[in-house]
Amino acid sequence: MTETTTTPSASPPKKSSLFVLDERTRKRNAAETRFRMYGITAISVGLVFLVLLFTSILRSGIPAFTQTVVKIEFVLTKEQFDKAESKMLKTGEYQNIFVNALIGQLEARNLDVNVDSKSIKRIVGKPGGMIRSFFLENPDQIGTPVSFEIVASSRVDGYFNGRVTRDTLVDTRFLKASDLDLVDALQEADIIQGAFNWNFITGTDSGVDNPGGAGLGASVIGSFFMMLVVLFLSLPIGVAASIYLEEFAPKNLWTDLIEVNISNLAAVPSIVFGILGLAVFIQFAGLPQSAPVVGGLVLTLMTLPTIIISTRASLAAVPPSIRDAALGVGASKMQAVFHHVLPLAMPGILTGTIIGLAQALGETAPLLLIGMVGFVAREYPDGIASGFMDANSAMPAQIYTWASRADPGFYEKAWGGIIVLLLFLITMNAIAVILRRRFERRW
Repeated sequence: MTETTTTPSASPPKKSSLFVLDERTRKRNAAETRFRMYGITAISVGLVFLVLLFTSILRSGIPAFTQTVVKIEFVLTKEQFDKAESKMLKTGEYQNIFVNALIGQLEARNLDVNVDSKSIKRIVGKPGGMIRSFFLENPDQIGTPVSFEIVASSRVDGYFNGRVTRDTLVDTRFLKASDLDLVDALQEADIIQGAFNWNFITGTDSGVDNPGGAGLGASVIGSFFMMLVVLFLSLPIGVAASIYLEEFAPKNLWTDLIEVNISNLAAVPSIVFGILGLAVFIQFAGLPQSAPVVGGLVLTLMTLPTIIISTRASLAAVPPSIRDAALGVGASKMQAVFHHVLPLAMPGILTGTIIGLAQALGETAPLLLIGMVGFVAREYPDGIASGFMDANSAMPAQIYTWASRADPGFYEKAWGGIIVLLLFLITMNAIAVILRRRFERRW
């Protein structure tokens, strides 16, 4: 009789259901949920900082778009005009006429306040020259009521904006604490009030002692001429180089070296291009310093790598079947590229160009080295040629100049200039997005 051994049978596998989550699936789902929360948290933190940044910019820059003006109406008689013109100090006589008219309006409103010519001078400066010029240009207004809006000094404007208070004000030749009583009386009489500062948009820089009269207009014109130079140089050169490298150049060590250098140039600090522009365009070529044409040439060098990289990416995104179909029906290589590939890649090319121009518009470091911060543009260019060749400033350089001045009034102007610059940048980027969405092909 033989002894038999029995082996234990294997236990049957547990049946699992698709409707019941096992342990591994629960862990995977939990990890995905955590990753999603990390992403939402990162985006939320970024949005919070973005809101704080824009809030800080708007709070500090909005006062630059407003100004405090003294509105006064008076009648200049023929006798007063003849008497003022017969004086040796004509503007001083018109200043006295303005002071007397201002005192008369305060008395008409029964406001008892000490008024003298020195305090009025500290509040509104010397409007006598402006009043004289008006009546010389408009003699028919003599003997009729005329309203004037005279811009108050920057410290009075700061008093209305909260930048200057009675506690922090120190008596200087520009403004004294006693002058604020007159300012309050003028405000109560509705003679002094706030208004939109169009001069900030259309005016020019006014020097280091007059932040209230400083404007960004000439700098906007300078940036416009620079962007024209960048556009008409970087777009054809960048697109031509991209087409050659992507479609016609042989793949060898030489082209690989060119591609590596283009990628490296895109990461070079902008101040290096400023040094190059100073050495080549100003010291070697002898072009005028601080001219928009020099700034445009420097920014062109800086923008070219960005345009070349984005254009090559747009060309590479066109399906190879487009090229093969064109070549299959008898088109040459150049016809296939220029008649079929390039039109399909044009939305991406325009998008990259606009983004490159927006980047160049906000650059400051290259402009520092070619002297565009050392020149104060107080007049508009006389014509197109002078707009390119005459010394001028640009928006980033003007903002840097205002931020480096001691008067707090220029600090507000710098923040206001940042708002204008951001509006230009946002507009250019919005145009790039619209062009991409409008003309982009889905393959």
